[in-house]
Amino acid sequence: MYKQLYRGNLARVVCVASLAAVTSLFAAANGLAQTEATNSYRAEQTAWLTELGSRGVRVHDPSTIVKCKDEYWVFYTGRGIPSYHSKDLLTWKRGPHVFSNTVAWVTNAVPRNRRGLSFWAPDIVHVGNRYLLYYSASSFGKNTSAIGLVTNPTLDPDDPQYHWTDEGIVVQSNPEDDYNTIDPAVSQDADGYSWLAFGSFWSGIKLIQLDPATGKRIAPNSPIYSLAHYDSVEASYIYHHGKYYYLFVNWGMCCRGVRSTYNIRVGRSEKITGPYFDKKGVNMLLGGGSLFLGSTKPFIGPGHAGIISKEGNDWLSCHFYDGTRYGSPTLAILPLRWTADGWPAVSVPPVKW
Repeated sequence: MYKQLYRGNLARVVCVASLAAVTSLFAAANGLAQTEATNSYRAEQTAWLTELGSRGVRVHDPSTIVKCKDEYWVFYTGRGIPSYHSKDLLTWKRGPHVFSNTVAWVTNAVPRNRRGLSFWAPDIVHVGNRYLLYYSASSFGKNTSAIGLVTNPTLDPDDPQYHWTDEGIVVQSNPEDDYNTIDPAVSQDADGYSWLAFGSFWSGIKLIQLDPATGKRIAPNSPIYSLAHYDSVEASYIYHHGKYYYLFVNWGMCCRGVRSTYNIRVGRSEKITGPYFDKKGVNMLLGGGSLFLGSTKPFIGPGHAGIISKEGNDWLSCHFYDGTRYGSPTLAILPLRWTADGWPAVSVPPVKW
């Protein structure tokens, strides 16, 4: 009798163990299938982002792309103003930082700036025999800010002439001002004069004229033109095409990864000083701004537009938050076209999932 009970219990144990093994096997197979499906999904998304224009390098607030000799350069937000360079606009390699030591005037003008080396949203232009790089020093949520200028005869670090010269403050703001001097964007008008757009929140986007000799504000009390206003507006950029000047701005919130709500808006004017109107004829000072580029997951929160021409084609540069990489800010370069009625446009490939 005891042998029969033992055999019966043993059979039940073997049965339970076998069931557990089969269940474990099914779970493992199901887990493997889910992993393969997830990997396939991510691979599709990554391929789609590449088709759209992702360059796969971590960049936030990119400058306008500029060429030096046979290479393209982009600068971006970060300690000391980091850079990338490329020979073909496709593959990018890390370049040197602009600053390695504290910038003396920053600690006085913007005391909350981290050790005088935390700089945002640079922009760069080649004028004459030198490169002029504008950058902003500030702290989150404050308008105690300043835009500085640093120059270099070349961007090639192997060139004997390579040396960054700090030119000091271009324009600054304080709590008593109704604007914020960050996000500089330099451009030239049809007559060759240089201008600097800037601004974030507060009363919106502003514009000042620059001295062609120094690259700094043409006069301490020169006019400050108002271009655009919205409750969350920043990251302006002006581009001249045909008979119009096109003002690109960002609406929404940056810097929140996949929760960022950044989107790029546009308007145009026949004068660089405005007024700028969107496609519906709404003045950008009154909240106008036609949607130019928004989010299509995993391409989230595009911002800081710039345009570069190569071999007769125009390209839009910007950053976006990569939903396949936990919202990492990433450089994108998209082909830009102009519609029959003269508006800029980019094509977003159809989603395949």
